Amino acid sequence: MCARQAWDASDAYPGRVLEVFGAFQTLVLYGLAAVGFGVKAWAFVDALRRSSEAFQYAGKRTKNFWLAITGVALAVGVVLILAPLNFLNIIAVVGALVYLVDVRPAVKQYRAGGNASNMGPYGPW
Repeated sequence: MCARQAWDASDAYPGRVLEVFGAFQTLVLYGLAAVGFGVKAWAFVDALRRSSEAFQYAGKRTKNFWLAITGVALAVGVVLILAPLNFLNIIAVVGALVYLVDVRPAVKQYRAGGNASNMGPYGPW
């Protein structure tokens, strides 16, 4: 008589379903991490590119304040890149989104050379 091996849970159907679900969940978390990191990097680079006068004209906080907020958010994103649902990472994404949704549209209309975007060498055209 052949000795039959004990039932192995890894060969069972539910075990494989859980493996596939776990792989899908990991893929979703990596996607969230990439999107969150991209939002934080976009907010930081955009804050760097805007002039400090634009923040004053728009009635928002100073450029240094928003550089600090988005810079800390980006640093948290670098440290916690593989933990997108971490509490600090969520706060960092919220800080970057506040900049992108509220501050960026207000300061975007102010340019270093003037207020109008269609200025020619002799005035508006």
